[in-house]
Amino acid sequence: MSLQKIVNKVYPNPLLAGLTFSGGEPFCYPTQLSILADWAKTKGLNIWCYSGYTYDELKSLAKKSEPIATLLSKIDVLVDGKFDESQKDLTLKFRGSRNQNIIYLK
Repeated sequence: MSLQKIVNKVYPNPLLAGLTFSGGEPFCYPTQLSILADWAKTKGLNIWCYSGYTYDELKSLAKKSEPIATLLSKIDVLVDGKFDESQKDLTLKFRGSRNQNIIYLK
């Protein structure tokens, strides 16, 4: 889906406060998501990202990959770590298992 199609679908919503990158692995598409993040930032929207990588793993990857470093720098809140069924906890806010962390980057 093109950026323009995404913008046309979501931006007219007056309740929209931000974007969430999730599903698959967002850091497999750092260049494309950075473009979307740039647009969101011009509209004053926040960026949340769910990643199977830990924050430490992402920082290490960012040292080797400029696109990953760029995307990481645009994220406001990172929920890191793979969902672990054995640590599933439905009482947690914004995450599904106890091994996941909410990290406020901005």
